[in-house]
Amino acid sequence: MTPPFPPVPPFPPGPPFGFGGRGHGRGRGRGFGGRQRRGDVRAALLKLLTERPMHGYEMIQEIAERSGGFWKPSPGSVYPTLQLLADEGLVRGVEGEGGKRLFELTEDGTAAAAKLDSTPPWEQASAGIGRSDVSLRDAMGQLAAASVTVMQAGSADQKGRAAEILNNARRELYALLGEANSEEDPTEED
Repeated sequence: MTPPFPPVPPFPPGPPFGFGGRGHGRGRGRGFGGRQRRGDVRAALLKLLTERPMHGYEMIQEIAERSGGFWKPSPGSVYPTLQLLADEGLVRGVEGEGGKRLFELTEDGTAAAAKLDSTPPWEQASAGIGRSDVSLRDAMGQLAAASVTVMQAGSADQKGRAAEILNNARRELYALLGEANSEEDPTEED
């Protein structure tokens, strides 16, 4: 008897450090190197709701915007946390304009939010991220967008040349990591 599905070929090896490989580094909330700077979703939701009632998606967008895009909690972490906060009597759902369900703090929720650290969780999640990190992230996004455009609209020759450009860029980036950095390497002499 033959198996119902053909055998699956093995995954090709990915780049070192797990960036972008098989579940590591994928997703919008992920940071560089496959690790996400995670914030405290519970604290972030309570802190946001001190400002005004919001729906879940709006809270996700606010956290992403306020962290500079370095932390975007997933709906799979936000909605269960909102349910837990409701079960604890800290938030309640109310109907907003257009029938959207908004969440607002209860009196107990307001008291719980007042006890939180004064530094908002989205600032804690993006702490230590420098200007060069932001520039690199933005450049990566622009490169990805240009690559997708070539893939969708380019001729076969253009796609081949684009692949060559990307492969050269990858090699140059790895070579960059191999260079001595005089700012960080105290053993290097001038």
